[in-house]
Amino acid sequence: MSDKRTIKRVGIVVKQNHDEALKTAHELTEWLEGHGIDPTGGPYSETRLAQQFDPDVDLVVVLGGDGTMISTARLVGNREPLVLGINYGSLGYLTEFRIEEMTPALQMVLAGDYEVDHRVMLDARHVRDGEEIASGRVLNDVVINKAALARIIEIEVHFNNSFVNGFRSDGLIVATPTGSTAYNLSAGGPIVYPSMNAIVVTPICPFTLTNRPIVIPDRAEIELQLLHENEGVVLTLDGQTGYTMKANDRVLICKSSTTFNLVRPANRNYFDVLRNKLKWGK
Repeated sequence: MSDKRTIKRVGIVVKQNHDEALKTAHELTEWLEGHGIDPTGGPYSETRLAQQFDPDVDLVVVLGGDGTMISTARLVGNREPLVLGINYGSLGYLTEFRIEEMTPALQMVLAGDYEVDHRVMLDARHVRDGEEIASGRVLNDVVINKAALARIIEIEVHFNNSFVNGFRSDGLIVATPTGSTAYNLSAGGPIVYPSMNAIVVTPICPFTLTNRPIVIPDRAEIELQLLHENEGVVLTLDGQTGYTMKANDRVLICKSSTTFNLVRPANRNYFDVLRNKLKWGK
């Protein structure tokens, strides 16, 4: 699909319970209508998305933070609209435009003068006794984690049917390059440049300190299997949906055919965001 599109229909997503974002959404609706653009059905809050959001739009404007962007990524389906993230406050990893940059950014998009970051997403399937019991798509990460008081867990990892390792740890993170700056970073995993064709597998507090994060190609299937029964083990997708796991449950992960298409600011690069968020040099 070409990045250069005629923008006719725009969806507006606002951070839940954020009055300023909602006010901006109404102002944006008037601006779009004044430019002959259909602001279809909006604005939507995160809680309205699942039931009512129409993914058949050319552009989604997200007013909020990275969490709102992740909600949007999960629910727009296979349509792959352009996504423009407007942040309230400091720059986000995904919401890279400041509120004062919103109108110039929209004018840029309508004029076709923009670039797009195609962010890799992952499809995950939760399988028990050969039956799929849950599935979902993630922008950041797939995580198997134990409850605070649960025993250490053991997760066996296969890549393309090749055995990698049995990780004894508090859990395991499988992260996209986008998700490398989320839970993966907190667990000691590497930062991966967003356009890399890679996936990071990072153990959480491993029992053996030689069990380190692994960076692997994103082109094949990863299989995770929980080896023993342990109360309180949960599979989470992007930290927003969760499923209880039992012994011998498997999680099958592969690169999604769908990408999350972020409109990129022309006046900054990824390292500007990293320096800002991680406070490098301060």
